[in-house]
Amino acid sequence: MPRALSLDLRVWVLAAVAKGLSHRQAGERFGVSAASVSRWRALERERGEAGPRSQGGDRRSARVEAHGATILALVEETPDIAIEELRRTLADKGLVLGYGTIRRFFARHAITRKKDRARQRAGSAGYPEAPRGLVRGAARSRSRASRLYR
Repeated sequence: MPRALSLDLRVWVLAAVAKGLSHRQAGERFGVSAASVSRWRALERERGEAGPRSQGGDRRSARVEAHGATILALVEETPDIAIEELRRTLADKGLVLGYGTIRRFFARHAITRKKDRARQRAGSAGYPEAPRGLVRGAARSRSRASRLYR
């Protein structure tokens, strides 16, 4: 995302306009567009200064956070509820949320959705024993000659 132009530049441009330059002339002199000069003048009239507004940040989570108690209560009632089931339950109550919205809500509140150990099939590095049904090594031994690389 591009950064806002500095406050110093904005002040210089607006000072030049105050001394009598047009927006187009001031823009050419300082290397900015006439539209930017117009916006900065409007900001100066409205807010008293032409400083940049804040950029970025979360502007949409307030909607889901307003219903956070409802979501947390549903998860507490049924700890193993799937996100799609949770979405349907919330939709029945009149709150339509996306899958990703609920995932981000869970991430903010440190709610993890993990499968139980009985459903893990391939195992992990923390469990060196082989799961049932998987063969650890080759069924027959190979000769040493097959290990040579050419």
